[in-house]
Amino acid sequence: MILREFLYVDTDKVRSMQAQLDGGIFEEERETTKHDKRTEAGLRGVANHYQNWGTERYMHKSLGDALFPTLENSMESEGFLEDITDIVADPANWHSGAIQRDFPAGTVVRITAPGRLFDARYIATVFSSFVATYTGLEGIGALPATSTSQGNKKPQRPAKSNTALGEKKELEDLIPDFSGIKSDTGTVFTSTHLRALVKLCRGLFSPGLHFNAMPTSDDKLLIGSRLQEGRQFLDGDPEILFARYGFEPQAWTIVGTVGHYSRELSSFQSPSQKLVDENSKLMRGRTSTFINDFLHYLGTQGFTDLPQYPGFSVVPLAVYRTIPSKGRTSLTIQH
Repeated sequence: MILREFLYVDTDKVRSMQAQLDGGIFEEERETTKHDKRTEAGLRGVANHYQNWGTERYMHKSLGDALFPTLENSMESEGFLEDITDIVADPANWHSGAIQRDFPAGTVVRITAPGRLFDARYIATVFSSFVATYTGLEGIGALPATSTSQGNKKPQRPAKSNTALGEKKELEDLIPDFSGIKSDTGTVFTSTHLRALVKLCRGLFSPGLHFNAMPTSDDKLLIGSRLQEGRQFLDGDPEILFARYGFEPQAWTIVGTVGHYSRELSSFQSPSQKLVDENSKLMRGRTSTFINDFLHYLGTQGFTDLPQYPGFSVVPLAVYRTIPSKGRTSLTIQH
């Protein structure tokens, strides 16, 4: 028996797949027993008496922790799910094209590998809190005022909120101006540096919670997954998740469909054919191909939220980690 600690479950997709396998799905069972007693009078000053006791048992069969293990076992027994943990752990399978050949897009796979959570929103919040704490300590004299190359300049004004101008506020705007802090190596980190890091984070990974699995020691071999928020079950807000699980890689299991593979593309050239025809009419198909190829090229260079060759993406059904028990070993993370 496997006991799972779920981080994420896409309950809608899990219901849909289970319904296809079983020809329907039992949603919920509810049993309620109550007993009421009430004594009331209309005269002023006469106290009312009311008591209620009873029990209510509610079993929601469609919750991820109850439904997903059934789906996982059903898909595996029917041959729709394959565990490829050992396959992706071998770098040779990535470079030979074996993974892409044997598990095309749409294949349901299960992968247990070291993985990290990443969220640009949380990073911006951490930097903002750091600046607030550091300047607060300076303000009460607990820390000496930072001596930087900007030390003789006038204090910077707080960063303006773009929302005051009717513009969209970006994550980096959360970080206020401050004099800067010098690291042990002599590098001075200012608000400009911190904002640049946040820009880099939201450019690489669109704001939201991402799960990045790294099954080998080669950090170029990455399996990316976006954990969608909203209708899916996500165990906590970003601040809570990082406080619980930290930043170091941990052994997670992800079950989902292969989204797409990145193809190798070392250069990009403008289309040889014009985007308009001989009558100067825009060719929609040709234009969309050109734009898509350009976006793919940016992805191969690491500038967009797309897997880099030879990596691939997984559309998650669930992300969980197994709870160890006596006599069963768990995956060891190598640092």
